[in-house]
Amino acid sequence: MVLMTAQLGETQTTVAHSNTTAQDDGKPALPEHVRVRFCPSPTGTPHVGMVRTALFNWAEARHTGGTFVFRIEDTDAARDSEESYNQILDALHWLGIDWDEGVEVGGPDGPYRQSERGDIYRDVAQKLLEAGYAYESYSTSEEIEARNVAAGRPAAFGYDGYDRNLTEEQKAAYRAEGRKPAIRLRMPDEDIAFDDLIRGRIEFKAGSVPDYVIVRPNGDPLYTLTNPVDDAMMRINVVLRGEDLLSSTPRQIVLYRCLMELGIAKEMPLFGHMPYVMGKGKKKLSKRDPESNLFLHRDHGFIREGLLNYLALLGWSIAADRDVFSMEEMIEAFDVRNVKANPAHFDIDKAIAINAEHIRVLEPQDFLNRSVPYLAAEGLVSADSWDALSDREREILTAAAPLVQPRVRLLGEVGGMVGSLLSTSGEIEPDEDAQKQLKDSAADVLDAAIAALEGVDASQWNHEYLHELLSKALVEEAGFKPRLAFGPVRVAMSGRRVSPPLFESMEIVGKDISVARLKFLRSTL
Repeated sequence: MVLMTAQLGETQTTVAHSNTTAQDDGKPALPEHVRVRFCPSPTGTPHVGMVRTALFNWAEARHTGGTFVFRIEDTDAARDSEESYNQILDALHWLGIDWDEGVEVGGPDGPYRQSERGDIYRDVAQKLLEAGYAYESYSTSEEIEARNVAAGRPAAFGYDGYDRNLTEEQKAAYRAEGRKPAIRLRMPDEDIAFDDLIRGRIEFKAGSVPDYVIVRPNGDPLYTLTNPVDDAMMRINVVLRGEDLLSSTPRQIVLYRCLMELGIAKEMPLFGHMPYVMGKGKKKLSKRDPESNLFLHRDHGFIREGLLNYLALLGWSIAADRDVFSMEEMIEAFDVRNVKANPAHFDIDKAIAINAEHIRVLEPQDFLNRSVPYLAAEGLVSADSWDALSDREREILTAAAPLVQPRVRLLGEVGGMVGSLLSTSGEIEPDEDAQKQLKDSAADVLDAAIAALEGVDASQWNHEYLHELLSKALVEEAGFKPRLAFGPVRVAMSGRRVSPPLFESMEIVGKDISVARLKFLRSTL
C-alpha cells in the first residue's frame, strides 16, 4: 500500500471551520467545535510549564464553547508513579481547571489512562504493519551506529532505513537469532509542512526526519504511537503543546495521514506550539528549578487566581497595558493564535506582585479562610479551618483582616503579620532586622510611652485615642520625631520592622499585653 502523499495543507482543506476565520497573518481558522486535550505524564511534581499548557488548553475550550479532555500518558512504568498522578489531580482541582471528559469524570472515548489502552495500541500497530505504513526493524543501535560510521556519517546520525525492505527470508533469519523487531513508521520522501496556530507556516525538509520507532522490540508502544492514536480516537482537533515537542510534529502528521487512510482518524488536527518558559540565566526552566515547582508556590502562599493570572502572561496578554485580570476575563479574551512564539521569562517578583493584587480583592472572610491553614502550619492557631478556631482567634483575625490583607503579597506572609496579635505573651523578642531599627533614643521613647499608656482607662483603649495620646506625649511634649517616636513602640508590639498599623494592633492586643511588651523591650535596652 502506498503512503499518502497529499500535503498537510491539502488535507486540512477537507475540514470545515465554519464559525471562525483565518487571521491576517495566515494562521488557520479554528474548527467549529474545538476539542483540546491535556495529557501529562505522571512523573515528578507538577511544574509551572505543565500548568501553563493545561491553562491555555482549558481557556481555549472555554472561550470557544468547546471540549477539554484530560487524559494521562502513563505507559512508562519505570518513571510513572501513582503519587505523581494524584499530585496532578490535586494541582488541577486546586487551580480550578476543570475538564469535560477524561479521568475521574469519564466520557465516550475511555479509558483515559494509557496504561489501560494497551490492546488499542497493539491493534493499531498491527493495522499499520498490514497496510505497509509501518515495518519490522531488527537493527540494533550498535549496528545503526556502525553503518553510519562506515558510510562516513557521524555515529549518532540516526537510523538509516536499513530494514525498510527486508525480505521474509531476512526477517526469518533475524528471528532465528532470537531477535525481536521494533516497529517503525515509514516517513515519506517529501517535505512536510503545516500551519502552526502560534508560529505560522513550518516546514520540515524531506529526509530530515528518519523512520521512527512506534513499538519497542518488547512490544511496548511509544509516545510516538500512543499520543496520536489517542488524539485520533478522542477526536482531538486542536493540539496545543510545548515548543519542545515541535520536532515530533512531522512524525505525528505522517502517522495521522495513515490513521486517516485506515479510518481511525477523521481529520488532521491543527497544531500550536507554545513558547518555552525560561528561568534564570535565560535557560529553559527545568524541573530542578525551585520556580518551576507548583506546590512550592502554593506553600509560599500564592492563591490560584494570582498564579493562574501570572502563568497566563507567559506567552499571552489580555492587553498591552494590563497585567491583572480574572480567569473569567481571560476566557472572554483568549485566542491561542494570539500567543507569542518568543520564549517567556518566569519573573518571580512580578508573579508575587500580581498575586498581591488578587489577594487585595478577596472578600475579607475568603481571605481569612484561605489564610488559616498557613497560620496552623506555623502553630499560630489551634486548627487549620476557620470554623474550628476558638472564638478569641476568630475575633482577633476578623479585626486584623483589614489591616493585614492590603499589606501581604503571599498568604505565607500573614503569619508574620498576625502572630503578635494572636499571642498572649507580654514578651516579644524582636527580630534582628527590627532590633537594628532601634536608635539611641529608644529607651527614652519607651519610658515616655509607658508613662502615657499606664494611665489610660480600658474604656478609652481604641486606636484613635491611642494615636492622639502617643502623638502628644512623644512628639509634641517629648520632642521626638515621628519616625523615632513610634519605631520602638512598633518593635515592642510586634518584634518586626514591618507590621500591621501600630495603633490598631495595640487596640486588638489590649492594654495589659501592650504595656507589658513595651516594658519588656525597655528592660532589654
